[in-house]
Amino acid sequence: MNNLNILYEDNHIIVVEKPSNVLSQADNTKDLDLLSMVKNYIKEKYKKPGNVYLGLVHRLDRPVGGIMVFARTSKASKRLTEAFKTHDIVKKYLTICHRKWEKDLGTLNDKLERLENGNTIVSENGKEAILNYEVLSYNTKDDLSLVKIDLKTGRHHQIRVQLAAHNHPICGDQRYGLQEKMPICLFAYYLEFNHPVTKQRLTFTLKPKKEGYWTMFTL
Repeated sequence: MNNLNILYEDNHIIVVEKPSNVLSQADNTKDLDLLSMVKNYIKEKYKKPGNVYLGLVHRLDRPVGGIMVFARTSKASKRLTEAFKTHDIVKKYLTICHRKWEKDLGTLNDKLERLENGNTIVSENGKEAILNYEVLSYNTKDDLSLVKIDLKTGRHHQIRVQLAAHNHPICGDQRYGLQEKMPICLFAYYLEFNHPVTKQRLTFTLKPKKEGYWTMFTL
């Protein structure tokens, strides 16, 4: 468990980095997942017998890396879950996507529908999906844009689907992008929320590892 990057922990919450291509929680693949990894970390560090409680209050897609918070008590879990529902938690992402944007600042507002096959599409039958974007840099040679995303709603695959729908597919997104054999360039770099017990405002930031497309920009 020494390979876990713990950003913060106390008796109520634990904030960690989810590595890219690691599940947020277990699924039928039986692959290693972050929830189990953090549970094992707590069990070993604090020598806790039996099952360790750990509340999953949000998720990141399997290929996406970045900051996640887990609840260590049921009270903290309930309060954090409510904060996510009411958008009291600020989630920001960095992404590298194809092509130059017409505007360096803007908002994307679409309706997204999740299909039975696990994909999400833009559809009039879908739920409202909103994000704000800011273009931080443009790579003329490779026609790539480094973009900051401020997520306002939390729909399934939201950022990936919306950017692809607006002709800016994310680099390395093999589901909605250009089938490139590279890791996806989407990283949850910023998380801000009120501590569920102390009410202190907490802010966490993290940079993606300098690999793949990330090496093409100064972060």
